[in-house]
Amino acid sequence: MRVVMEKLVLSLFLVALFQGCIVLSVEYDHTASIECLRDPMKPLYKGGVIQNGEFNSGLMGWSTYRNIKAGVSSSPSGNKFAVVHNAGTFLSSSGRFLPSHSVYQRFQMQGDMHYSLSAWLQVSNGTAHVKAVVKSPSGERVISGAVVAQSGCWSMLKGGMTAYSSGNGEIFFESEAPVDIWVDSVSVQPFTVDEWDGHARRSADQARRRTVRVVAKGADDKPIAHANVSIELLRLGFPFGNAVTKEILDLPAYEKWFTSRFTVATFENEMKWYSTEWAQGQENYRVADDMLKVMQKHGIKVRGHNVFWDDQNSQMKWVMPLNLAQLKAAMQKRLKSVVSRYAGKVIHWDVVNENLHFNFFETKLGPSASAQIYNQVGQIDRNAILFMNEFNTLEQPGDPNPTPAKYVAKMNQIKSYPGNGGLKLGVGLESHFTTPNIPYMRGALDTLAKLKMPMWLTEVDVVKSPNQVKYLEQVLREGFAHPNVDGIVMWAAWHASGCYVMCLTDNSFKNLPVGDLVDKLIAEWKTHRHVATTDGSGAVELDLPLGEYKFTVSHPTLKKDAIHTMTVDTSSSVSEEHTISVKS
Repeated sequence: MRVVMEKLVLSLFLVALFQGCIVLSVEYDHTASIECLRDPMKPLYKGGVIQNGEFNSGLMGWSTYRNIKAGVSSSPSGNKFAVVHNAGTFLSSSGRFLPSHSVYQRFQMQGDMHYSLSAWLQVSNGTAHVKAVVKSPSGERVISGAVVAQSGCWSMLKGGMTAYSSGNGEIFFESEAPVDIWVDSVSVQPFTVDEWDGHARRSADQARRRTVRVVAKGADDKPIAHANVSIELLRLGFPFGNAVTKEILDLPAYEKWFTSRFTVATFENEMKWYSTEWAQGQENYRVADDMLKVMQKHGIKVRGHNVFWDDQNSQMKWVMPLNLAQLKAAMQKRLKSVVSRYAGKVIHWDVVNENLHFNFFETKLGPSASAQIYNQVGQIDRNAILFMNEFNTLEQPGDPNPTPAKYVAKMNQIKSYPGNGGLKLGVGLESHFTTPNIPYMRGALDTLAKLKMPMWLTEVDVVKSPNQVKYLEQVLREGFAHPNVDGIVMWAAWHASGCYVMCLTDNSFKNLPVGDLVDKLIAEWKTHRHVATTDGSGAVELDLPLGEYKFTVSHPTLKKDAIHTMTVDTSSSVSEEHTISVKS
């Protein structure tokens, strides 16, 4: 009978295996690089589903387009890589030069799978914006990542995409520049949705929770066995917030709804230059001041948004005709006024908003304008983190302006400006999504994490669609789970006349479906044991989310309960004993 059962179990396993029900789970690899190296690293996941990703077997498994000559070359260290020669020199039927292409490889794709992609790239001369393109089984070209490749060293591209149908896929790299593209260490690793989400849950547990050991001791310093311990989370450690408008000043229901949920606020418009000095010389901070008082009353931190906005279309009419000297004077007045007023009262400054997409101040003042502004803001407010706030770095891998590589380059330019080496700089990622490319988002976060700066999602929203709730949950969970994301702020400020693209409530402050989702996630992130009993040695181990706690200890031998407050943070561990001293 035992032999028959073993054969049955084996048969069921094999059936499940061949039906694709059992997948050998692969742990996600956060490895990324922002350095340009002499030789590339080894491919992640040993190449995954890519054949011959290091080109040690020549071009086996790889092909070329348009009969372009390709081959394998070796570096002085013996590293082999693929080279496509004379790419970008062919004219299309319309008379335009075609993009430069690398070699390509076809591979089998499966629907409803996430694909993590990475490669190391170099170009024959100068620098070039090089995109990773995956041709899906449906024939759609999906830009899955991009990097600024250089001659003379190797740069890592990390990204990904989701397949929605099964069949043959194709991966290659291309550039609009007339360069030869060199490729090495290519990897494409598939993950089921369950695998991907499982990794996110494990990562969130590791990054956002700690197990602590609490010991109750009496006045004689002896442990109190079998004492009851009540655990109350006073404030979640992970900063989670939302944008807010001046309408909160006149609507108690708005104030109650907002302040009962969020620990961080960004004023949607009220701190911006056009809100505080619409007419030249007539500054008015009354609204922003009043909003700040509301947030301070409830212990809610505020992000300073923003000192300047680099978008030409966001400047006041009176700014546009100013000559250079007048513009500098107006900017100096604005900078000193707003930063001095709120120094010590805001935790962050978005210093020159969206200055990868726009360049109003650089055009007027020169290429170092942003770096100079950061320098001056840092001199006035030495405590706030100074953020470079940008959109499409996570949302749109096809946008050439704010790619992770260009974000890194701009941040390094700001940091290297004389006097800026000691500034507290931060990575601000707006995160305005339509259909999220979750594998690309994770890969981009991995890359930006190498800056080793505080990193926040600063303006999260998802456009309205039948999948809005699903997509918002994906984005928020991905941000919360990433070990290098330090906080999340949504861009869902309520307006009676309608929100920007995403409302969380109706006009009676009753949650809409996206608002219910937000409440569900907040409750989930706060989940912990509320009561426990100490063991014979007076101790209890608790798995808790990071945050501020109140512990109440009671026991029949005690005349009154003992109350103890404690912060659980990333430095907390089970090996560290937290003592609650009880006076009987």
